Amino acid sequence: MTPLNLLPQTDWDAAPRTTERSSFAGLEINDDAVRTPVPGTPRDVVEFDFPGVRVGVAEYADGPTGTTVIEFEGGARTAIDDRGGAVGITGRYGYNSAIALTGGSVQGLAAASGVTDAIMAERGRKTGFADLVPVSGACIYDFAVRDNAITPDNALGRAAHANAVPGRVPIGRVGAGVAASCGKMSPTSTEWAGQGAAFVQVGELKVLAIVVVNAVGVVMDRDGRVLRGNLQPDGSRRHPIVDGMLAFDPTGAVTPYQSGNTTISTVVTNAKLSDVDLAQLATQVHSSMHRAIQPFHTALDGDTLFLATTDEVELPSFDARQTLSPSVASVGAIASEAMWNAIIESVR
Repeated sequence: MTPLNLLPQTDWDAAPRTTERSSFAGLEINDDAVRTPVPGTPRDVVEFDFPGVRVGVAEYADGPTGTTVIEFEGGARTAIDDRGGAVGITGRYGYNSAIALTGGSVQGLAAASGVTDAIMAERGRKTGFADLVPVSGACIYDFAVRDNAITPDNALGRAAHANAVPGRVPIGRVGAGVAASCGKMSPTSTEWAGQGAAFVQVGELKVLAIVVVNAVGVVMDRDGRVLRGNLQPDGSRRHPIVDGMLAFDPTGAVTPYQSGNTTISTVVTNAKLSDVDLAQLATQVHSSMHRAIQPFHTALDGDTLFLATTDEVELPSFDARQTLSPSVASVGAIASEAMWNAIIESVR
């Protein structure tokens, strides 16, 4: 049994984590120099017990920008829930050998092809229909907080695959979250965010949540406190609803929210689920993230959640006349709390 932490944070480091803003002038690109992938420097790791699941990260330090890959030995059926005004996604497969989360906006989606190429090379470059390696991916826009146009590419995806290991997820400013930020009510209110993860086991049920927070919104604790984002000149943080109301005040000076935002995430479970239940579970968990990120799913975001199952554990049975089993909602509740923990870890 791996318990969930459902209590407000008592040891929070509230020191400001301000970001710089890009000038978007004369930007360096990948071809301007030889790029060497590095594994990055995580703040910590989250351990998980999930046979057949591996996680790897790789970065270009002179971005910084990076890629995180979640791999499934034998593959995993996948549902996708994507919302917001600026979704960046590739693949959209209903069955995946891996999920690639990446920086570099749409250019960074090339990392997913690197993961595909690396796995196919390991398997002898077989191209029979059953041997193909589907990899879906999603990206964040991380250019605003760095003054270059370096992006994850095929080589970085290969490196993330090479670094993939079972049982450990690096968290902090690492992998796809190395240049992620949040709370962008103005350029000066923005703070660094990153990559978070959480794992929970209840009986035989296992849930692993991984998230890269690059939201226009702030990250909230369970007691309604703003943990990260929308930093004020006096060092405090305020709820974005204040900024929203000021936008309707004709006497006040208002700074528009920053564009180029996205929160991308993956939930892995071992529950046996029908296609309908899998899709509904993705919707339930993604919707729950509104509690931890406010505002969320805005026109300025392109939020994407992948929900993958390894189909190993039967859920408790209920009246067959019910269209949807109540146990699926329970899995969703557990996964939703795990995701909130992962979001908090992304900005700790």
